[in-house]
Amino acid sequence: MPKTDPDLLPLLNRIANALERLAPAMAPPNDLDASDAFVWHADRGWLEPVYQVNRVEIELLRGIDRVRDILLDNTERFAAGLPANNVLLWGARGTGKSSLIKAAHAAVNKKRPHALGLVEIHREDIPTLPSLLSLLRRTARRCLLFCDDLSFDQHDTSYKSLKAVLEGGIEGRPANVVLYATSNRRHLMPRDMIENERSTAINPAEAVEERVSMSDRFGLWLGFHSLDQDTYHAIVRGYAERYGLDLPAGQLRAEAGEWSITRGSRSGRVAWQFIQDLAGRLGKPLA
Repeated sequence: MPKTDPDLLPLLNRIANALERLAPAMAPPNDLDASDAFVWHADRGWLEPVYQVNRVEIELLRGIDRVRDILLDNTERFAAGLPANNVLLWGARGTGKSSLIKAAHAAVNKKRPHALGLVEIHREDIPTLPSLLSLLRRTARRCLLFCDDLSFDQHDTSYKSLKAVLEGGIEGRPANVVLYATSNRRHLMPRDMIENERSTAINPAEAVEERVSMSDRFGLWLGFHSLDQDTYHAIVRGYAERYGLDLPAGQLRAEAGEWSITRGSRSGRVAWQFIQDLAGRLGKPLA
């Protein structure tokens, strides 16, 4: 066996070390009992445990009582091992869609500790959904699969993977998984895209049926709409009381109203942003 030139050893060591740094680190084993919430990392096939979820208490969500009760009932039935639907929460930005999903998950787990795992998959990782579901299928734990801001553009074909997994594939959706998705679009595609498909097709109805039918895979559609002024101020008062932000009622209403005007909208998100600003000015943490 030929001997290695001693002068080459430092160079070979540097090359070996560089290759080790370039190689992706091995993902830790997936343990669905490690936490109540996870984020799916598609590149590593890893469910990262999340020990502190960024959420709002369900009692603080105002103006969405009807959809809150529907989603909570569906989630409680699923946690109890009963049939439940996939849910599409659609509507205006900042109206509490994703907040409600996280709050419902926490509320159910408060009644049934460790009953549900919340697994977040990012929109761009939808093509890897079959791999994720294969992993979740192997566990007995019931999981809420959460995708925020789900939508599809004109040349995006990843919706086909989602359709097949939800209902149409051979295996279908695992019995221990339901999908909760939020979107600003009811049909998960822009209106001008639907109209363009209709105007250029021989059969307009069939031209958009495949893409529009994506939303039909969700058994529940829950609509969220812009808040009226009274509901917006009720949300602000609820936050202020919850976090002990002492301000005269008239001043609180005036400042919250001015804040919404500068943002050009009234929503739960705008109310929370105002509360963060107010707490900062008062020198109080939002614990």
